[in-house]
Amino acid sequence: MTIASSSPPSRLPVGGAAEAHNKPRTRRTERGENRGDGRLAAVFIAPALLGFVVFLLWPTLRGIYLSFTRFNLLTPAEWVGLDNYVRMVNDPIFWDSLTVTVEYVVINIGVQTVAALAIAVLLQRLTQSAMLRGIVLTPYLMSNVVAGLVWLWILDTQLGIGNEIISAVGVDRIPFLADETWAIPTIALINVWRHVGYTALLLFAGLQAIPNDMYEAARVDGASEWRMFWRITMPLLRPVLAVVLIMTVIGSFQVFDTVAVTTAGGPANATNVLQYYIYGSAFGRFQFGYASAMSVALLVVLSAITVLQYRLTRAGRTDLG
Repeated sequence: MTIASSSPPSRLPVGGAAEAHNKPRTRRTERGENRGDGRLAAVFIAPALLGFVVFLLWPTLRGIYLSFTRFNLLTPAEWVGLDNYVRMVNDPIFWDSLTVTVEYVVINIGVQTVAALAIAVLLQRLTQSAMLRGIVLTPYLMSNVVAGLVWLWILDTQLGIGNEIISAVGVDRIPFLADETWAIPTIALINVWRHVGYTALLLFAGLQAIPNDMYEAARVDGASEWRMFWRITMPLLRPVLAVVLIMTVIGSFQVFDTVAVTTAGGPANATNVLQYYIYGSAFGRFQFGYASAMSVALLVVLSAITVLQYRLTRAGRTDLG
């Protein structure tokens, strides 16, 4: 009896069968691993995201809304449209506060940037001692309030040790924080003293990324330290310097605590910086709507300055290649 033979089953190589069997499982495994990584990332991001929403995004949106209202905490917010902004444009104290703030920013940023750059270059070219870096950073570990109080006592016209030394060398005592001419420069220099070490270490980190080969090649060609600074250090440090400038400018426009503990906006509004005027309008006169409008104006000014700085300094590009 003849039995009809069917076609033999197709045979795959052992490796091919294993690959065909394992591929779908591998894809499922990869998808599962990706989902697991996504969940883990969400867990780590959640606290920061929650803090961002609660302490930054929501207050910003709430402040923008309040800037269009009349609000004093005791009664519900009343919508007034652009009235707060019209009042701000016609408020001479607002413009005076903005002028005082700009004066402070120019002095603070100018002196701090030059001093920090000099300290960073000296740390990089002469010594890289960790102890010295710690000493440079020490003033930054002190809060602005404590630093302001310490310098208030040092510079006191009658009892301060600073004026005692000035008087001892035969010079008239200087009312550093009680004179309209001296007050803002003094506050700016107090904050320079506190922040210059931190700024210098940021620039020092940027200097560490510049290859030493470039300096060695320049020395072989007979370049002086001054020429190497302008031809090598400054061009290659530009991206880091640009970011540091953006950070320090934003921080300088928000100066408040040093003014609050030293001069309280005086004498004769000579140190009434914008943040202090906003604080006084909100918590001194309970004009939260108007204070919010000035805060929004400051936000717009800082955003415009940041974008302008970023473009002019080409902060997103580097010459290191």
